[in-house]
Amino acid sequence: MNAEEAPLVQFEGSLSNARACWVSRSVIAWNVEVGSGSCYLYCSKTASLVLSGDGDGIKGFDLRIKLEPGKGKLPGDIVAKFPHIQDYRVFNLPDDVDVKSLLKCQLVVASFDFDGKCHNATGLQLPGVLDDLFSYTGPLGSVFSSNRISLYLWAPTAQAVSATIYRDPSGGYPFETVLLKEFNGVWSTNGPRSWEGCYYVYEVLVYHPSTMRVEKCCASDPYARGLSSDARRTFLVNLDRDDLKPEGWNSLADEKPVLSSFSDISIYELHIRDFSANDQTMNPDLRGGYLAFTSEDSAGIRHLKKLSDAGLTHVHLLPTFQFAGVADEKEKWKTLDTGALVTLPPDSDEQQDQVTAIKHEDGYNWGYNPVLWGVPKGSYASIPNGSCRTLEFRKMVQALNRMGLRVVLDVVYNHLHENGPHGDHSVLDKVVPGYYLRLNPDGFIEHSTCVNNIASEHFMVERLIIDDLLCWAINYKVDGFRFDLMGHIMKSTMVKAHHTLHSLLKEKNGVDGSKIYMYGEGWDFGEVAKNGRGINASQFNLHGTNIGSFNDRIRDAVLGGSPFGHPLQQGFATGLSFQPNGHDHGAKSVVHNMLATLQDHIQVGMAANLRDFVLTNHQGVEVKGSEVLTHDGLPVGYASCPTETINYVSAHDNETLFDNISLKAAIGISIDERCRINHLASSIIAFSQGIPFFHCGDEILRSKSFDRDSYNSGDWFNRLDFSYESNNWGAGLPPKEKNENNWPLIKPRLADPSFKPGRTHIMTALENFCTNLRIRYSSPLFRLRTANAIQERVRFLNTGPSRIPGIIVMSIEDGHEGMPGLAQLDPVFSYIVVLFNALPTAVSFISPALRARDLQLHPMQLSSTDGLVKKSLYEVSSGSFTVPPRTTSVFVETRASKFENGK
Repeated sequence: MNAEEAPLVQFEGSLSNARACWVSRSVIAWNVEVGSGSCYLYCSKTASLVLSGDGDGIKGFDLRIKLEPGKGKLPGDIVAKFPHIQDYRVFNLPDDVDVKSLLKCQLVVASFDFDGKCHNATGLQLPGVLDDLFSYTGPLGSVFSSNRISLYLWAPTAQAVSATIYRDPSGGYPFETVLLKEFNGVWSTNGPRSWEGCYYVYEVLVYHPSTMRVEKCCASDPYARGLSSDARRTFLVNLDRDDLKPEGWNSLADEKPVLSSFSDISIYELHIRDFSANDQTMNPDLRGGYLAFTSEDSAGIRHLKKLSDAGLTHVHLLPTFQFAGVADEKEKWKTLDTGALVTLPPDSDEQQDQVTAIKHEDGYNWGYNPVLWGVPKGSYASIPNGSCRTLEFRKMVQALNRMGLRVVLDVVYNHLHENGPHGDHSVLDKVVPGYYLRLNPDGFIEHSTCVNNIASEHFMVERLIIDDLLCWAINYKVDGFRFDLMGHIMKSTMVKAHHTLHSLLKEKNGVDGSKIYMYGEGWDFGEVAKNGRGINASQFNLHGTNIGSFNDRIRDAVLGGSPFGHPLQQGFATGLSFQPNGHDHGAKSVVHNMLATLQDHIQVGMAANLRDFVLTNHQGVEVKGSEVLTHDGLPVGYASCPTETINYVSAHDNETLFDNISLKAAIGISIDERCRINHLASSIIAFSQGIPFFHCGDEILRSKSFDRDSYNSGDWFNRLDFSYESNNWGAGLPPKEKNENNWPLIKPRLADPSFKPGRTHIMTALENFCTNLRIRYSSPLFRLRTANAIQERVRFLNTGPSRIPGIIVMSIEDGHEGMPGLAQLDPVFSYIVVLFNALPTAVSFISPALRARDLQLHPMQLSSTDGLVKKSLYEVSSGSFTVPPRTTSVFVETRASKFENGK
């Protein structure tokens, strides 16, 4: 074909895209066809590149470099890091190109056909080449020495960086502006110690792809350890100062509550503001903040002490870093007249109208809007400026530790609240645009997590995450970390973080890193699904790491459905098959099989969701946990050790446990029955192997008036009442934005006074919850430490085709000192049987295998005020158990009785 016969090539490019990836010093990857044409790289330091309108290509460039087509595929190390571009074409740069200078410019690649016409052009994604040339392990942030303060900022694409120093947190004029000098991508300067206690802002001159201009970006320090209110300026704070440490802080590592094994952990998820904002027994100046946990004798503190005394080990605090959505200065907040709201009907939509009207201006947000990760949130401090937040956060950790509770921080390394060169809450994307955030193939930011996905696969992003974890562990003596949307973080990052934290030594670092526990949400979705961006930290990839992940299988099986399904879908505890709620679950045989399948799911979960645990399924077949499948064909069991499983039925996301039960259980049952379902569901978690996780308030029937996403629903819908007078039921229809579709189901329930529990119900629920904790900690058999121990000792007895639907029976056997076989773990109990009856009637269960055992109802259930559980019976001669309706009964065989009977 000659030139006259060649078809016209359609132009496909746009300079606003970034479809090519500069992946190493010498390699650019681009999914483009070149044929017999050529490809060029264009650079402009002033961001003057434009597409010519006549097909001649790019104009306004300072430099044009011809790229050579590569002969092979992308190198394996690059494909491992960026698997989504593995099929892209390879283009090589000449060896003599000054790459580091080019990376400070606007960059475009363009391809031309054989007659010189441009048919494609695009910008470049730079993280690969930045990692190749500028990976850095030296100091960052502010470094204090005896006679100076040094500032270090990693910004390899910046053309210039200056720091403006202020004496005040806002307003005023700077007293000094210093230009930072660059060496290999790191900008630094030295200043006098008199800077301590001052504030600074970076001005970064940098090309920003979102505007296609060279911008002057004003930003706080990504490695800030102190901030002014709302993170406007970075506060120069030395965290080692003695006046920022509470009395006894340096010896806190020696006061930590004892933790012999991660299997001994139990977790209580709590929001800092929820804990005390409504506590009328607390000093008003302390409510809603860090210092609330230092109160001597408030209702909330007494409540935490009850849980700690019952055995609870860890308090998980929702985000405490600097987040957007709540002004740090309390005088800016708007508030509601709650006295007027109290008078409104329980099913009114007026409450949510008023809450929604001020939701962006009140003092409430869960905090999943990261701005800067390494500084405590200012709105929880008495004074948001200066060093107050540092001291008060430490006092909170110390107070909780001295209460017998270790502290877990909820960390959010999967997204940032804002991006771009101008936003008040944009920091990282101002300093190195396009590096910290994960981009799609067109060069735009991925938003699958919510907004602005973080790219932990990039070297300096991973480093920032690990440095931040170390800051919290060492400087604030935090005991654990819960990772939000952990599946969007690479597995290698999580494993490296785990190893780094566990390497901390009390003698050297002031903390025992071997006691720091890590867990998170291992959901697999978005651009990272199925390892689309590398091996990610999803449930199925974490086995063998000793990092925990939330077990949604047991949650959905106990309650029914999922947070994404129909709200009336029932489960094991909420009446599936034996007490219908009117929802069409299918034919009777389908429903019967569904319940049997869910019981299998629960049993796998109670065996720590181990993938290799062998049990008999409802069909009578011996299967492994990984061979029990969810409705979409995924394995139920995925863990390789018990501490890789977080069992739960309720968390801050979605409806509370009590609200879920009030939706799913048959509408005509009594409030007493709903409360017993609440207790039954909690007990399944309390007596499971693995780590139990409880949402704050489940133990006192907490309601959010059915709000399924109360992240910005204010104090009104999130109220906790530790006086136990109310569970917050009937606060009005929940906010329209996330709940309106369910209003037809919600409204009649809120309007019905029979749904509202009284103080007696709340107190009974709390006693039952504490009893469950005490039983769990009464025997190490509930907290087995290895997969082998669980396989050897845990059995499920009501299985196979002849099972009784609606009842789960679990036994745990101990060994005997001086006898072959199992090692002895429990000095008190040699055998435990737990029966979970989800039926609305009493049930009898006969097990010939348990005949003639000397089993008694657990002493803590015998001494409880729950009259129903005391009716639980065991008949020695027949091995027959009788369990009251909607009751969990724990029977134990003591060693004394065993040997007295000569067994």
